[in-house]
Amino acid sequence: MYKIRVLLIISVLFLFSCTKSNSQMIDQTTVKALDLNRYLGTWYEIARFPHSFEKNLVGVTATYSLREDGKIEVVNQGYKNTLNGERSKAVGKAKIPDKREPGKLKVSFFWIFYADYFVLELDENYQYVMIGSSSDKYFWILSRAPQMEPAVYEMLLEKARKRGYNLDKLYKVPQPKE
Repeated sequence: MYKIRVLLIISVLFLFSCTKSNSQMIDQTTVKALDLNRYLGTWYEIARFPHSFEKNLVGVTATYSLREDGKIEVVNQGYKNTLNGERSKAVGKAKIPDKREPGKLKVSFFWIFYADYFVLELDENYQYVMIGSSSDKYFWILSRAPQMEPAVYEMLLEKARKRGYNLDKLYKVPQPKE
């Protein structure tokens, strides 16, 4: 009886070790080239997965600029509940830890704690970008304009699905009309 239990436990552990988590099933391949000077500037958040640090924010933008220390200043801002709501602003920093992987950045909004910021898709003219991370819980679609052409948006959604993202929880962020 003891041998059967041990064998059963080992079998179960083996099966669990062979299964992949949702994050491991996501294609996290990043862009091979990133011209940081072209990437800097303001991006409008078109869509995102909901998370606590952007709860109830609309009209969200992310503005990137180069700091004197070579890192990137990140200013995220948006409005609470409506486009006329109270403005909320968070200032952080980003860096590219490995120049051989320019699409894998690290972003920090709190002291020394950094999170992954993966540039998954980037328009050759730097007009739209799809961002992910090492977790399947974080996903954004950004654009240089507050409104995105529906065909471009649908193309990015299709690319995200092919990468393994479940888009059921995707939130389309209200932005001001141009």
